[in-house]
Amino acid sequence: MEGRKNSDVFSVWKIHVRIGQEKPERESTMKNLQEDIQNQNFKKVYLLFGEEKYLLQQYRNKLEKALVPEGDTMNFSLFQGKKTEPREVIELAETMPFFADRRVIFLEDTGFFKNQCQDLPEYMSELPDYLCMVFVEDQIDKRSRMYKAVKKYGSIVEFGQQDTKTLIRWILGILKREGKKITQRDMELFLEKTGTDMGNIENELEKLLSYTMGKEVISGEDIQAVCTGQISNHIFDMLRAVTEKKQKKALDLYYDLLALKEPPMRILFLLARQFNLIWQVKELEKEGYDQSRIAKRTGLQPFVVRNYSAYGRRYREEELQKIVKECVDTEEKVKTGRIGDTLSVELLLIKFSS
Repeated sequence: MEGRKNSDVFSVWKIHVRIGQEKPERESTMKNLQEDIQNQNFKKVYLLFGEEKYLLQQYRNKLEKALVPEGDTMNFSLFQGKKTEPREVIELAETMPFFADRRVIFLEDTGFFKNQCQDLPEYMSELPDYLCMVFVEDQIDKRSRMYKAVKKYGSIVEFGQQDTKTLIRWILGILKREGKKITQRDMELFLEKTGTDMGNIENELEKLLSYTMGKEVISGEDIQAVCTGQISNHIFDMLRAVTEKKQKKALDLYYDLLALKEPPMRILFLLARQFNLIWQVKELEKEGYDQSRIAKRTGLQPFVVRNYSAYGRRYREEELQKIVKECVDTEEKVKTGRIGDTLSVELLLIKFSS
């Protein structure tokens, strides 16, 4: 296995080693950015990135609105894409603002924080006082010279996925403004449907609010009627069917995923990840952790921990370890051409659900 560090499923296998690590706090950095905006006290350079694209985009827009007076096109510039030239950016940055106090440059998905970038890392220490430069990036390498330079001379804000309590507070705030109520059980059902992506949650909430116009309380039936499940929900359902030894249902769900153009190797990766998490939850329970502490340790939503705990009671630890290893071995067989990808996952599902 030493030579397969780029393997998706292999990375799932490695997750188990990091079982005891806490999720990093990100709230303070977002709070600091909000304070910069409110106080109009800006750093010379910012880097915004992270999994939670909805929040990232919200703060990116807030920052632009706070930095750029409405209608000022002379002192605001936007660079997009990996063809952005560092020297061109520096030349523009060295241009004094036109009848204004500040020149603002936004740079999006340039790849400067992932690939080799000339000149700009050194320039971070020489930024003019009138300049504010904002990078919004999809790909980040924290070892890169650009990352280290921005960290030293500016501010870096990572927008990570929000925990369940934060998401529930946010959703309840929206529902309250609309004069709606929801039970805890139906809130959990809603999050099971939507996942934790805030952009998707907002879209599903809009559909739900339109559907329940004239009703005060949102019901589980309303949620089932209009909310679209994520691909991950199919995976969860397939996992449940496997653990309950409902082979036909597991295979039907697999064929549904294939019909949705989901690649077999991604399905294998997600299945391996779910079994790996069941294994983690089972081990933490063995160590005396309650479900709330497990949720904090693993970053899982509490109702997901409850489900994994129930699934885990159907297996011994060594069985879970063997299942994850078989997923890894299956991926290796597919990559070396010893078996087709679609058939390989089908055979695993048959074996695991027998």
